[in-house]
Amino acid sequence: MIGAKVKELRKSKGLYQRQLAVVLDTDTAFISKIENEEKRISTDHILKLSKVLDVDYAVLLSYWLADKLSDAKLDKGTAFRTANELNVVLDKLFNK
Repeated sequence: MIGAKVKELRKSKGLYQRQLAVVLDTDTAFISKIENEEKRISTDHILKLSKVLDVDYAVLLSYWLADKLSDAKLDKGTAFRTANELNVVLDKLFNK
């Protein structure tokens, strides 16, 4: 979900994958994997992407969370890690 949204936003802004790669301090292969849902991104990446793509952090975070919850239903361990990650993210978001 988030990968498709990143790709859609990137293209709507007329940006290249290499431009996003510079922002995330990575390479274009990583950006391609994100956009093709082969790699997950961190909340730090989401914050950087929200700035360069000029979209609200909460919008991208909701896509990230939807992916995490989708993954979490596969096993209980992931669900607990996702809940913990969500707590950290919400803490960052509301206690800036």
